Amino acid sequence: MAEAKTKPTDASVDDYIAAKANEAQRADCMALMAMLRNVTQHDPKMWGASIVGYGSYRYTYASGHKGESCLTGFAIRGKDLVVYLVAEGAEQQDLLAKLGKHKMGKACLYIRRLSDIDLTVLEKLVVGSVAEITRRYGT
Repeated sequence: MAEAKTKPTDASVDDYIAAKANEAQRADCMALMAMLRNVTQHDPKMWGASIVGYGSYRYTYASGHKGESCLTGFAIRGKDLVVYLVAEGAEQQDLLAKLGKHKMGKACLYIRRLSDIDLTVLEKLVVGSVAEITRRYGT
């Protein structure tokens, strides 16, 4: 079975942000970091070369694939910030409708800048995501 490429590292979160973020993104990253630390009660840690993650959990899929991932986190992807979260239930979908300008992938919320969205709604989405992951897999 293939080994996961994205694992926690000792790389510097501050160095990652300094290298990847423009000035506006740096301010948004600081705000995201405060929110994610508050929600998870975990300090940020680099996962691989490009994900700032908070907390962790172990999973096993029906296929037998096992791994470890961060509870939530974010990455800088060009002009976008990507927040990693699960938003599958009706309540989470309702929150996404109220969030503001964004794109949602399977577990990736793409935001151009935090001023485009409602931060209270984002925090509720993260809280719901962490609760769902914890319900499914424990921590």
